[in-house]
Amino acid sequence: MPRPISAIIHLDNLQHNLSVVRQHSGQAKIWSVMKADGYGHGIKHIWPALKATDGFAVLDLQEAILLREEGWKGPILLLEGFFQPQDLGVIDQYHLTTSVHSEWQLYAIENAQLSTPISVYVKLNSGMNRLGFPVSGYQNVIEQLAKMENVGSITLMSHFANSDSHTGVIEPFEKIKQFSHLSLQTCIANSGATLWHKDTQYDWVRTGILLYGASPSGKSADIQQYPLKAAMTLQSEVIAMHDIAAGESIGYGSRFTASKPMRIATVACGYADGYPRHAPNGTPVWCNGTRCALLGAVSMDMLSIDITHCSDVKLGTTVELWGQNLPVDDVAQAAGTIGYELMCALAKRVPVRYEKSVE
Repeated sequence: MPRPISAIIHLDNLQHNLSVVRQHSGQAKIWSVMKADGYGHGIKHIWPALKATDGFAVLDLQEAILLREEGWKGPILLLEGFFQPQDLGVIDQYHLTTSVHSEWQLYAIENAQLSTPISVYVKLNSGMNRLGFPVSGYQNVIEQLAKMENVGSITLMSHFANSDSHTGVIEPFEKIKQFSHLSLQTCIANSGATLWHKDTQYDWVRTGILLYGASPSGKSADIQQYPLKAAMTLQSEVIAMHDIAAGESIGYGSRFTASKPMRIATVACGYADGYPRHAPNGTPVWCNGTRCALLGAVSMDMLSIDITHCSDVKLGTTVELWGQNLPVDDVAQAAGTIGYELMCALAKRVPVRYEKSVE
């Protein structure tokens, strides 16, 4: 028998979450963000569940080519643009839209040999200081692109560093508004802004984490009012149980020592499966309908949980590390990280099963 750990990707939930995003995005079109192999969910397998989207946004050319080869004919946006001038040939061949954020890219586009003009998203550095042109030179860049024969449509683009707060969107929003007189399409809203700042939605929104059923803020309570559903469940089984006395310890480094008699269960899941090694004592784990507490250090292949007050646990009892009953954000918050990281870190050795209701 194989090791009992597995990840389940709920395709119906992806489809459902897209419909929820649609309900909250007004008249804006939706870029469904699929970078990091669909946030760890597997682009090849999940894109059909999201085919009602208006476009897919990805990180690199290989993700874009995969979508084209799988049959997607709609828009595809390269969020970080292209990395070498020769990439423009692939963008031309596969009819991709690229972001533009650096002067060298302007020169490359102007001098490329293309069969048709390409669509570009011009990145404004509105204060996040990762990618983009400064406000002072932004209009000049747009005017340069507008004169190029190799450029088709032009869209204004920026990003929010703090979309989970009202004050976090004010400055970048005011900066992009300076260019509204250009009458170009605009795309600045990410998942958080899509939900919480309707005036930033403009023509396109870029939603990623919402599609996968997690919170842009990293706090599950912040999205409780929205009927989003977890797209990934990571589950395993109890493979051993022990009764320990007060004073006995658990795992490497004896990080947890019992202050009273306890019953613990060993679960077939560890940091080599993508579970956070730094998760502290008390990190929630769902077992037999109850939230139990992680105890001791997470090993490469196993972890331990407190089942002292969890009835009817036996060998083979299913344990949910995150998913339908336990939000990934709750696990991530306890471990000092975010749900994005946990989903993207799912290890290759974990078997993945894709589930969809029978139509």
